[in-house]
Amino acid sequence: MGDIAKNETTFYSNAEDYWKEVPPTVDGMLGGYGSISSIDINGSKAFLQKFLGEGEGKTGTSCALDCGAGIGRITKRLLLPLFNTVDLVDVTQEFLDKAKTYLGEESKRVGNYICTGLQEFAPECGRYDIIWIQWVIGHLTDNHLVEFLRRCQKALRPNGLIVIKDNVSYEGVVPDEVDSSICRDLEILHSLANQAGLRIVHEEQQMNFPKEIYQVHTLALR
Repeated sequence: MGDIAKNETTFYSNAEDYWKEVPPTVDGMLGGYGSISSIDINGSKAFLQKFLGEGEGKTGTSCALDCGAGIGRITKRLLLPLFNTVDLVDVTQEFLDKAKTYLGEESKRVGNYICTGLQEFAPECGRYDIIWIQWVIGHLTDNHLVEFLRRCQKALRPNGLIVIKDNVSYEGVVPDEVDSSICRDLEILHSLANQAGLRIVHEEQQMNFPKEIYQVHTLALR
């Protein structure tokens, strides 16, 4: 057990150290793939719009949470245009500081900037219509991911949704030593969502990304 605890500590601290050295830019957020940002946002918008709007069972638009928000790339182009209030959570204070200027005039609709790792973060109960978790679950151990998703479920408003958008490996778990993260396959991801007591409402693959990067899948859960 001591070993796991020690390795876990290193897993998190190495990731924090990695992000501290990353420039607070869109290109930095996307590991040099800044050019895919628009394709990514447009895919996410089409995905989200299936659930938003008026009527029975539709998800509200009062408040969203951007997990692993970085400088607010997703907040700026996806969430602030669709939701009244957005909260940002990220482990790197410099990114959150940069978000305040990067988001420009619209930053006045940001509710909270929260600097913490998701493994320690407990979102406020019943606050969010959408909890958006993109390109960050690889920084959580399986147990911490399951626990975090359980806390997220409690943080949803009626008809609220948790959305995970992330890299998916072909098989098993693939470690990335560079940024101290892991990439899981779809079956493992489904199993962890299941352990968290969530069901998959909708799922699709993001198309038109460069061939050499991982497949990216988007899952809506509640």
